[in-house]
Amino acid sequence: MTSAPLAARLTQVRGPLFFPVTAYGPDGSLELDALRAHVRNGIEAGAAAVFACCGTGEFHALTPQEFRACVAAAVEESAGRVPVVAGAGYGTALAVQYARLAEEAGADGLLAMPPYLVAADQAGLLDHYTELAAATRLDVIVYQRDNAILTPETAVALARVDGIIGFKDGHGDLDLMQRIVSAVRSAGLSPLYFNGLPTAELTGLAYRGIGITLYSSAVFCFAPDIALAFHRALDSGDDETANRLLDGFFVPLVELRNQGRGYAVSLVKAGVRLAGLEVGEVRPPLSEPDAGHVKQLAALIERGRALLGPHEPAVGA
Repeated sequence: MTSAPLAARLTQVRGPLFFPVTAYGPDGSLELDALRAHVRNGIEAGAAAVFACCGTGEFHALTPQEFRACVAAAVEESAGRVPVVAGAGYGTALAVQYARLAEEAGADGLLAMPPYLVAADQAGLLDHYTELAAATRLDVIVYQRDNAILTPETAVALARVDGIIGFKDGHGDLDLMQRIVSAVRSAGLSPLYFNGLPTAELTGLAYRGIGITLYSSAVFCFAPDIALAFHRALDSGDDETANRLLDGFFVPLVELRNQGRGYAVSLVKAGVRLAGLEVGEVRPPLSEPDAGHVKQLAALIERGRALLGPHEPAVGA
């Protein structure tokens, strides 16, 4: 962990946010060498930050000991070059436990995922994230999705909590996000905002319109050259390139992703294997994607690279 505040390190980044998969061996146990290689490749390809053991990293499938080992491996591989943010979830007591394990492992911050199972009211969500933020010295990004949807009033209250530096939106309601951004801004607060929808590039232009330019890129896991080309186009206002990649690659990718449950994780992991890094299969309750869909993914990656300009060298993940 570096001494620089996480928010400062994530402001005006020049690359996608990298959410690595968690690598397993043939027997299903952790394969930390493969994880380190995956993280190293991502950083060297231009990742702005590493978000370890989050959704794409199968946080739900890891024991506390495995979680700590994975976060520590990512921190060691990063060596301070980019910040490492770790997932934290389940109920408040367990979320606090995972937060403390992440702090012990050297993480720079936390991505606070929705509480497990329960549909809490706004007061409960406020208490949950406030307690999590107080549990460690780590900065916290609140992940809005599923059973944890914030009102603008709750977002303002959370933005005032020491240690909470941002909000990641995986819900996709732009009307709500605009009202949250406006309410928080009107309160004189300026947290970071992230587009956290699956295949966030698909909605990148829309989120940019309300001032949200940070986003997580699952594509970066297996085709960093395509992800970086889109990021540069979005960042520079080159909408012609962005739309070419959207129409020819990202929209078909989302259509393929929607062909199976859990494909937001399992298809990404298959893509990493296609790129030549053996990271194993997903753990139950997720299952492997259909072999035909993996072939379609391989063809789609080739098609995406064909859309890159001559100045965009093709690289592996």
